[in-house]
Amino acid sequence: MNIASYFAKDLFYGKTVFITGGSSGINLGIARNFAAVGANLGILGRSEEKLAAAATELRALGARVSTHSADVRHYAALEKAIHDTKTALGPVHTLICGAAGNFPLSAEQLSPNGFKAVVDIDLLGSFHSCRAAFEQLKETKGNIIFISAGMALIPYAFQVHVGAAKAGIDNMMRNLALEWGRFGIRCNSIVPGPIEGTEGVRRLVPAGSMDQLRRAIPLGRLGTADDIGQLSVFLASPLAAYITGALIVADGGQNLPGSGAWTQLIAAEMTKAAG
Repeated sequence: MNIASYFAKDLFYGKTVFITGGSSGINLGIARNFAAVGANLGILGRSEEKLAAAATELRALGARVSTHSADVRHYAALEKAIHDTKTALGPVHTLICGAAGNFPLSAEQLSPNGFKAVVDIDLLGSFHSCRAAFEQLKETKGNIIFISAGMALIPYAFQVHVGAAKAGIDNMMRNLALEWGRFGIRCNSIVPGPIEGTEGVRRLVPAGSMDQLRRAIPLGRLGTADDIGQLSVFLASPLAAYITGALIVADGGQNLPGSGAWTQLIAAEMTKAAG
C-alpha cells in the first residue's frame, strides 16, 4: 500500500531528503515513499546510469530531484554534493545514510582490504554524511536515519566485516543523538530484514533457498522496500518528534532468538563451497 494512503500527500512538501546509495534497492524504495509525501530528493550513488534511471522514476512521482555521483568514502565529494543539494532544492531536512557494501566470506578468508572496504563504506561513509550535512540539519532541526542490519545485533556466519561496521553505525547513532539533540537533530537506526528484489538478497541468499528463508521468518515473508520506506517517513515526520537514539527492527522477526534464518541458509552453503 502506498505511503500516501497513511500520510498526507504534502507532509514533506518543501522539505529536502538526501539519500546516500539512493539510486537502487532499499534506498530507492525509501526515496519513492518520500516522493509520495511531497519531498524534494537529493540522491547520491556511484553509477551515473542508475542515478539517471532513479531520477526519472522519482520525477514521474512528482518529486524535484538532484543527483550526485560520488563515493561516500571521499569526504570532499560528499560535502560538495550536499552543498549542491541545498542550492538546488533547499537545506537538508532528513539524511538517510544508506550506502553500504557486503559480500559473504569467512573471517579466515577475508583480506584486511576487504574488511576495510566495508567499514569505510558503511561506517566512515555514514560519519562523512552526517558531518557534511550537520550545518544544514542544524538549520532545519532535521533528522538522520541510518540503515543498519541484523548483523549488528547478533553474529551472522561469514559477516564479520558487516557486523563490525553496522554495530559501529548504531553506536555512532546513539552518540550523535546524545550530542546533537541540543540542536534539535534526531538520530535513529532502522534494521531491515531481507528485502525482496534487492541486490543484497540476490547476493546473500543461496539460489533455490528463498522458500526456506520465508519459512524461517516468523511473519512468513520477505520484507518490501515500502516496509522500510514507510517506517523512514514515520521516523522523519512530526509523528516521531520525541524519538531519538532508537534502533527499530523491521525484519518480520528474522533476528528473534531461535529464528537463525541466516545461519540456516548461508552456513551450509559456504561450508559446501569450502569443501
